[in-house]
Amino acid sequence: MAIIEIDKGSGFCFGVTTAIRKAEEELEQSGHLYCLGDIVHNTAEVDRLASQGLETITHEQLEQLHDVKVLLRAHGEPPETYETARRNRIEIIDATCPVVLKLQQRIHTTYHNDDQGAAALPPQIVIYGKRGHAEVLGLVGQTQGHATVIENIGEIDKIDYSRDIYLYSQTTKSVQEFQHIVEEIKRRIDPGVTFRSFDTICRSVANRIPQIREFAAQHELILFVSGAKSSNGRILFAECQAANADSHLISSEADIDPSWLEGKERIGICGATSTPRWLMQLVSEAVHRMTSNHHANS
Repeated sequence: MAIIEIDKGSGFCFGVTTAIRKAEEELEQSGHLYCLGDIVHNTAEVDRLASQGLETITHEQLEQLHDVKVLLRAHGEPPETYETARRNRIEIIDATCPVVLKLQQRIHTTYHNDDQGAAALPPQIVIYGKRGHAEVLGLVGQTQGHATVIENIGEIDKIDYSRDIYLYSQTTKSVQEFQHIVEEIKRRIDPGVTFRSFDTICRSVANRIPQIREFAAQHELILFVSGAKSSNGRILFAECQAANADSHLISSEADIDPSWLEGKERIGICGATSTPRWLMQLVSEAVHRMTSNHHANS
C-alpha cells in the first residue's frame, strides 16, 4: 500500500486566510457580498465561496454599484478603486495583505517624495512582477501609472540607466531572479546615478522553497495542486520539478492520471499559498482510492 502524505507547509498564506475569513464572516451575517476580482487564484475555492453568496465583480461593474459592501482581496488595489468606492458610497471591507499594503506605501512615498522639488522629474520606479497581475496593478497605481514593470531579466532594457532607479518586487516573485536583476542593473547603470533596490518578496512564499524542495525529494511522485492563475504556484511547482522530475501540476483530483501512480510507494501532495487544504485532502482521498483499487485488482 502506498504512503500518501500532504505537505504540512502547503496551504493558504496569512493574507489569503485573512481575506477568506473576512468574507465568510460577512456572508454568515448577510448572505451576500461582492468581491473585486477572484478572492484567491483557485477556482475551486472561488466556487465554494460563491455557493455561500460571494459574488465576484470587475472594476467596470464596481463603477455601477452604489451603497453596497465590497471586499478588496489580499492583492491590494490602486488609489482609484478607493476613490470609486468613496464616490459611490461603497463600504470597503479591506483585506489587503499587510505585506502588500506596506509595499504600496513605500512605493507611494518614494514616488511622491516632496524633497525632489517641483521642477525635478519623479523618481524612476521599476517593479519586478507579472504585468497585469492584480497586485502589480495596485503597485503601479501608486505612481499614477508611471512605474516600469519588468517580468524577467530579459526586459531590463526598458530601464533608463541615466536616471535614478528604485527597484521593488511583486511579493510573490523569485528571490533568486530578483538578485540577478539587481546585479545586472549595477553592471549597466551610468556613473553617478543612484540605484536602490528593495527586496519586498514575501517570505511566506520564499521560505517555502527549501522546505518544498525537501518534501519533493522525499517522495517518488509529487502531485502539486494549484490554480492556473497562481503566480506563486508556478514558482513553487518549478522548485518541485527541480527536486523531483516526477512532479505533476494539477488543479483538482480530476486531473490525476492513474498511470502516474503505478509502482509508487511514496506519494507527496503539496500546493501553492492559494491552494486550500480541503482541496489537497480531496486529492489525497482520490489517490488512496486509486491505489487501493489497483492493489485489489492485482
